[in-house]
Amino acid sequence: MQADQLTISSHKDDLDLEMIYAFLSQHTAWAADMPRETFERAVAGSLCFGGYLDGKQIAFARLITDEATFAYLCDVFVLPAHCGKGYASALLKHIFASPSLKGLRRIVLVTTDAHHIYEPHGFTQLTNPERYMELHNPHVYQPKTTR
Repeated sequence: MQADQLTISSHKDDLDLEMIYAFLSQHTAWAADMPRETFERAVAGSLCFGGYLDGKQIAFARLITDEATFAYLCDVFVLPAHCGKGYASALLKHIFASPSLKGLRRIVLVTTDAHHIYEPHGFTQLTNPERYMELHNPHVYQPKTTR
């Protein structure tokens, strides 16, 4: 199958929440052990896109955005069985053509090893990384232990 056969939707009713949650919580470092309730709140408060082949979801991306000035792109994935076929690129092209995201001043993302996927879409290293700060709690989804 080719990327032009991918159907993309931003309708949350089309999302396969079970598949998305299972993939994110079991196969990604950033969402490992994420409680289902947290995942559902994240989806509810975000602009989400699903990629579908023959009605079955094989890709996902989520943007946290005000749909006017800024967006944070996250939770982007294509199921492993479908990687290397241009689906991620097709999904990103569709996302960035979305009327909801036209005219944004800044879109950011964090990636450890997928720079090659985002660079063709205009993403670059931070121009002024010294201006960015974070409040990071990497263990937020892990149960607290009692001593």
